[in-house]
Amino acid sequence: MAQPLVSILINNYNYGRYLAEAIDSALNQTYSPVEVIVVDDGSTDDSAAVLATYADRVQVVQKENGGQASAFNCGFAASQGELICFLDADDWFKPDKVARIVEVFTADATVEWCFHPLEMVDVTGKTHVAEIYQGPSGRYDISTKVQQGKLSGHLPFSGTATSALCFRRSLLTAMLPMPEVIRITSDDYLKYVAWGTVPGYVLLDELTAQRIHGDNAYTHRPDKQDLHANIHLLTAYWLRQNFPVLSPFANKLFAAGIHLYQGFQRAKLLDQPLMQQYLQRTSRRERWAIRLRALYYRYKSV
Repeated sequence: MAQPLVSILINNYNYGRYLAEAIDSALNQTYSPVEVIVVDDGSTDDSAAVLATYADRVQVVQKENGGQASAFNCGFAASQGELICFLDADDWFKPDKVARIVEVFTADATVEWCFHPLEMVDVTGKTHVAEIYQGPSGRYDISTKVQQGKLSGHLPFSGTATSALCFRRSLLTAMLPMPEVIRITSDDYLKYVAWGTVPGYVLLDELTAQRIHGDNAYTHRPDKQDLHANIHLLTAYWLRQNFPVLSPFANKLFAAGIHLYQGFQRAKLLDQPLMQQYLQRTSRRERWAIRLRALYYRYKSV
């Protein structure tokens, strides 16, 4: 695969104040060829005016507000690249990001995904949080562990987010379109499926800056416990539905979502039809295991 086309998919919703920096970082990569696609998810701020200044350099997909998963689906459908890199509109790529990613994919045809940690910065661009790495950079195949319901301790960093996810087109074709009900933190679904089904590569270089600010929907938001729970539960439901081989992992994720609810909130949550469907599709043994796992998470956090 010599000089593959790389598609950079930027998803934007009311981040007009950051959007130009994200687009510029995609356009100013040291690698070529690159196509930049911006999916505007029904923004009501000045995003349209910002995008108008890039009319001849990026492809813009305008859509009604539908959430991050729908933006992923639309952006991928509009792309042509053999390799795909996602970018949130409030983040930006380092200049050599794409070049480093291409090196990985071209060196090993079995690698289907390439993830890396992020440099978390504040609104001024100064480093906000330093990540601690506990393992080597290189090829990882943890699919067997994830299919057994395990993940913790098998990667050299705690996790990653949208702006650090890169895939071969072949893998994304198997994962997308994804359920659009997962409106935010849709990257969880993508990375869990990737980890649980195919080998990939971890680069320990912080090739993207992730901006931490007051409007982050999820990252570093301890006040969003109900949101965290719903994301776990929805992601678990659709993992089990679309990739049954990942059911043991989905069950643990579902239990973690239950744990995050307390008192009447937990009872109210489990009355939702989607969650009832999840439990109905599990065996009696699985349901007991889910309840015990939720209790384990609860007491572990005390």
